[in-house]
Amino acid sequence: MILLRPLWLLALLPLAGLAGLRLMRPPDAGGWERVMGRDMLRAMGALGHLGGRQPLWMRLLAPLALAVLTLGLAGPALPRSDAPVLAQADAVVLAVDLSPSVAAGAGLDQAKLAAAGLAQALSGRPVGLILYGGEAFTASAPTLDIATLQTQIGVLDGGTMPGKGSRPAAAIGMAAQMLAGLPRADLVLISDGGGVDRQAVAEADRLAAQGARISALRLDGRAPGAPAAPADALDRLARGGAAMAWGDMDALAARLARSGGSTRDPVLRALQYRDLGPWLALLALPPLLVMLRRQE
Repeated sequence: MILLRPLWLLALLPLAGLAGLRLMRPPDAGGWERVMGRDMLRAMGALGHLGGRQPLWMRLLAPLALAVLTLGLAGPALPRSDAPVLAQADAVVLAVDLSPSVAAGAGLDQAKLAAAGLAQALSGRPVGLILYGGEAFTASAPTLDIATLQTQIGVLDGGTMPGKGSRPAAAIGMAAQMLAGLPRADLVLISDGGGVDRQAVAEADRLAAQGARISALRLDGRAPGAPAAPADALDRLARGGAAMAWGDMDALAARLARSGGSTRDPVLRALQYRDLGPWLALLALPPLLVMLRRQE
């Protein structure tokens, strides 16, 4: 459970002071307390000629109702299982290379481990998934449902992508469409660097012009007999990010986590939770009704 509007809890401090003053309030003597001495008031109360002090629970009805309303305004909320899929301003797209040079070697396990690890580390940001070889396909739009995303990553194998070849340009172009209109986003290429050509560089420039950063994780488990990619292939695509070795996955995850969430729209954040505040505020009705009944 979280609080959507926690600053409202500060209102409990003056409310506690008001409750204390109400508890220390002297007996109501119909105005005679202003002209009668304290001893005479006490004696009149003992004789039953004054209303006397109200019971404790009656004096606390108003503070209790206000406290419940304040807690409702603070917005206690639970995560929604039916939360809408939102491509927020800090979305991350993982583009996983499943070309034969990766899928037929140890690079496949490295790619799956890297994608699952990054998705988990970035669980506070919407994460999308693109798979590519000779073509690119959208496996998932940016979502906060990381468990489902990791399930999709876990079933990837050498036969997931049809055909041959490696076209990172197709994956970058698809990411540009997915992230269009977002003021800040990240694309992470998980690849051995194969297939980087002029078109891939041009697509990287176009995506960077949209305001997105491009980072990369370089896999080192190429399939036997596959030609080696140039060592600087992924560096040519990095725009505002960095091309790191597969062993630096944790460093890249920390870097991406720091870059997201600083301008999270509170309206979008609220859509991911079920606000229990209105229901909690209803609990203030019983003490208020009792107070109104006493005034009849």
